Amino acid sequence: MKVILIEDVKKTGKKDEILDVKDGYGKYLITNNLAVLYTPKSKEILNRDQKARQEQENNEIKRANELKHKIENVKCCFKVKTGKQDKVFGSISNKQISEELKNLGINIDKKKIKVTTEINTLGVHHVEIDLYKNVKANLQVILEGEK
Repeated sequence: MKVILIEDVKKTGKKDEILDVKDGYGKYLITNNLAVLYTPKSKEILNRDQKARQEQENNEIKRANELKHKIENVKCCFKVKTGKQDKVFGSISNKQISEELKNLGINIDKKKIKVTTEINTLGVHHVEIDLYKNVKANLQVILEGEK
């Protein structure tokens, strides 16, 4: 019996795979909504769904690349209080960066902002932002002392 998996099945196969299985196991998969019977119509539906998912994936990547370009052309500036020898009080957090980007018209979730080293010195710092699977943007964060 030929079936098309509609979900991942452990030790059997991944979603959208076409498998040749024994009749009893095929009936089990179908009754538990893990697979559908392979027919020309079901194959056509599978192809249409895969094409739609691929198109949506491409749109997401395109949107992420546009956002990456926008982020890399912007600079996040913070005015911070400093003590003796320009020592900064505290450090800049993901939340503060996210809020500053929001003020600039770019909505980024603070969880997507990866700060590798503390931002607690005056000057330019680079922060990585995960936008989508393999799309990452580099943001310049600038700390300036208040006068």
